[in-house]
Amino acid sequence: MNSFLWRASLDTLSFMPLNSADPFGGVIITDWYSPPETPNERFKITGYILGTALRSDAIKVAVFRQVRVGTDQWADAVVEPSTVTAMEDSILTRARQLRIDSATAQ
Repeated sequence: MNSFLWRASLDTLSFMPLNSADPFGGVIITDWYSPPETPNERFKITGYILGTALRSDAIKVAVFRQVRVGTDQWADAVVEPSTVTAMEDSILTRARQLRIDSATAQ
């Protein structure tokens, strides 16, 4: 597993509550998170580190979205593909920055 992708994934998802993180399997699962500006929707993200290279095919993100339909009821909702792409791009950008920082620190 790529340590830069792992750290970048944790950094990028740090605004959400963490449910589990398995560094050996390369899986990060968040708990549900409702953005303050949209309290009637919530998101959950699972991130997978799939390889050792710092490339786009080494990271996969699954985003789950629900909207409130009652007092304590939630219904699954569509997640725009661009949301997933943006999250993966953010992780890759952060991983590249971590690699650059690591190289210049030596």
